[in-house]
Order: sequence, then structure tokens, then C-alpha cells
Amino acid sequence: MKYSINSPHGQRTFLGYGLGLRKEYYEAVLQQHPAVDWFEIISENYMVRGGKPLYYLDAVRERYPLVMHGVSLSIGGTDPLNFDYLRDLQALITRTQPCWVSDHLCWTGQGGHNLHDLMPLPYTDEAIQHVANRVKTVQEFLGQRILLENVSSYVSYQHSQMNEWEFYRAVVEEADCLMLLDINNIYVSSRNHDFNPLDYLNGIPVERVQQFHLAGHEDHIDYVIDTHDHPVVDPVWELYAAALARFGAVSTMIERDDRMPPFEELLAELQQARDIGASVLGQSATRNVANMP
Repeated sequence: MKYSINSPHGQRTFLGYGLGLRKEYYEAVLQQHPAVDWFEIISENYMVRGGKPLYYLDAVRERYPLVMHGVSLSIGGTDPLNFDYLRDLQALITRTQPCWVSDHLCWTGQGGHNLHDLMPLPYTDEAIQHVANRVKTVQEFLGQRILLENVSSYVSYQHSQMNEWEFYRAVVEEADCLMLLDINNIYVSSRNHDFNPLDYLNGIPVERVQQFHLAGHEDHIDYVIDTHDHPVVDPVWELYAAALARFGAVSTMIERDDRMPPFEELLAELQQARDIGASVLGQSATRNVANMP
């Protein structure tokens, strides 16, 4: 069965420029009604039966479009898919009515033990079929396409048969799902594995990309770690501009998960993304979702 979250004419849904909804900014969002086009939530933070997280989620949902982003699907794992988790995810989808749902192209645990990390996969034909079959099952269960995000990586597998972007493309095409392209993760992995990040962008099918992530990282010279605790750096902004030139207007958000800055600083960083979009694509790339036909 095929599912679509794009328009009937096959055009990509463009939400504009968003932020990750984090507890540190709940009150600022509700009191200031900032010029943020949409928010992304971490699904697992709201897969609860009640309490303040759901109160704030409902309040923000009244004013802003939301998307859901998970960290525990373990789509590349070898444990059976967790249908209790999927039922809770479906309940949150029903409550939140997100524009779309995403998770990571990775595995997160083994033998029922969650590593609380996003572990990379071997880039093999066998892994492509394994992941694609699991994605199809998830999409059938949820009744909608999902997005898969590329993760940053720090090790490689000797048995890999292709590069990362070839693997990523093959998985989403075999599964008929979409891509959440993390620009910072591409940069981090390019530094760690010594490849040209533009080769990565050029190897990704334009029609599969639904969303961009931007974030900061820790640069240790010999290696780089994706930490989401620093501002976006100039080389990532430059790569973002190149991604816009290739893919066009793609819903873009900034992730910040530690060393949380004053909300005004995060809004200024989001404005930088909006300014780059306007510079590369023209003013049409700054539209708020409310103004879309």
C-alpha cells in the first residue's frame, strides 16, 4: 500500500522554519507567540498518560503546526518491532495530528536493552532489505509514510558494500518512505570519515526529502561529535545553502538539546536560516504555512 503526506499534485509540503519544542521554552512560546512557523516534538517525551508535557503540547498545538520525531523506533535493529511502542506512538499521532512523523535510520538496542544512542548500520544489501521490510510494516501499522533521518557516525563496518548516501537512498526507495536530511550530521560524518559532503547531497533523490535538521556540534579537530549544544557553524550554514540550491524549499528546523541559550538567541539563529533561504530561493521560501495555498 502506498501513502502520501505531500499534496495530491506531488508537491512537497513546505512548513517554513521551525524549532524543537523543549521544556525550557514552553512559557516563552505560550506568552510571546514567537514568529516560528512550526515546532518539532520528541515523540517519546509525550508518550505519557498525563501531566505538564501534554498540557503544554496541547496548548502549543492550538497555535502552531507540529511534527513528531522519534528516537526509539530502532528501525534497523534485529529485535522484533515493538508494537506496544507503536500503539503508544499511534495514540500520540491521534492526539497531536502532526504534519508527519519521523525517526532515525539506525538501531538503538539489542535483546530488549535500549542503548539510548543512535547506532549506525552496515551499508549492505541485506541491511537494505531488513530495514525496508520493517519500515513497510511500521507504515502499514500507522497508515502513513514516515521519514527516516541520517545519523552522525563515528565508526564504519568492514562489511559495508556501498557508501552511506547510496545505502540511505536504497532504503527509502525500497520502503517508499521519505527523508529527514540532517545537514549537520552530513557535515559531522564527512569530517569523521573523510568524504565530500557535496557528494552526499548530490547522491540524495530530490523528491524524497521532506525536512531538514540544523544543529551545532563539538569539534575536536581529529573528530567531530553531534551534540546539539552549540550554535550552527559556518561550514554547516554553507552546506545548508548548497542543500537549498539542490532540493528547493524544504521545511527546516534547528535542534538544541543542551546548553540552552536564551530564547531570543535561538530565534535569531532561526532567522539566519530564514535569511539564507530567502537569499538562495527568493522570498517564496520564507512563507508561513498559514499563507500556503
